[in-house]
Amino acid sequence: MKNNKQKTCLVTGANSGLGKEIALGLAQAGAHVIMVCRDLEKGQAALEEIKTLSGSASIDLLIADLSSQADIRALAKIIYQNYSTLDILINNAGSVNSKKILSIEGIEMTLATNYLGPWLLTNLLCDLLKQNAPARIINISSAIHKWARIDLMDLQYQRRKYQFMKAYAQSKLLMTISSAELARRLEGSGVTVNCVHPGAVKTGLGSASAHNFALKLIDKMIKFFFIRPKQAAKPVLDLALAPQWENSSGQYFEKGRPVKAARMTYDPIRAKQVWASTEKMLH
Repeated sequence: MKNNKQKTCLVTGANSGLGKEIALGLAQAGAHVIMVCRDLEKGQAALEEIKTLSGSASIDLLIADLSSQADIRALAKIIYQNYSTLDILINNAGSVNSKKILSIEGIEMTLATNYLGPWLLTNLLCDLLKQNAPARIINISSAIHKWARIDLMDLQYQRRKYQFMKAYAQSKLLMTISSAELARRLEGSGVTVNCVHPGAVKTGLGSASAHNFALKLIDKMIKFFFIRPKQAAKPVLDLALAPQWENSSGQYFEKGRPVKAARMTYDPIRAKQVWASTEKMLH
């Protein structure tokens, strides 16, 4: 297994909350960290803070909107041009939207950011990960995926009434299903794929969608019981760096150990249907 100091690790959504703590933990472990952020100013501030706290200068910042397929393709091109190695990919960036809004390509935003974005980035970077095997792909999921329902004919809520938590849960179930399918497709390549529920994390996710006083109050009350990003980052970092998980693939983790995901996750026929629908949306 490669030494942690030699690892190149990419973390999306790394300017705040869980992503920032993951990036910090990787930097402290001696990894070369690539932070992917949507906002240049916020990303730069997080970069400087992580450099100061970790004492590491081996941290880069790349800017991309993970809801934009064009941005993701440009990002992948930059990575191939500037990095000869990639050992760990952590898909963390996500969003919750109280109202239905569309991405620049006209895709429902929660679906675009939480599922299609990481799916596309991962598949574009797969060759680089294979070249540096053993390598690991870690997708941030959520326990809420177990309560999701999927209608492959209406993933963008064009017929169904849009409800933001249902859209969020759907995106996480799609992520969990496609992660299991990708693990099957990468079997024997030395690249592992796992999902992790880091816990209910006290971050800004969803707060921007609380547009009135009542929603803001509910948001604050719920998050009072959530764990802090530093605590939530620990199981993710363990999954990324611990030797015991080097050969683990196709698993779903909660509280630092593999547990059963939603039953649909293990249905290869359904997984292939999800994969085909995803490819169609991404052309």
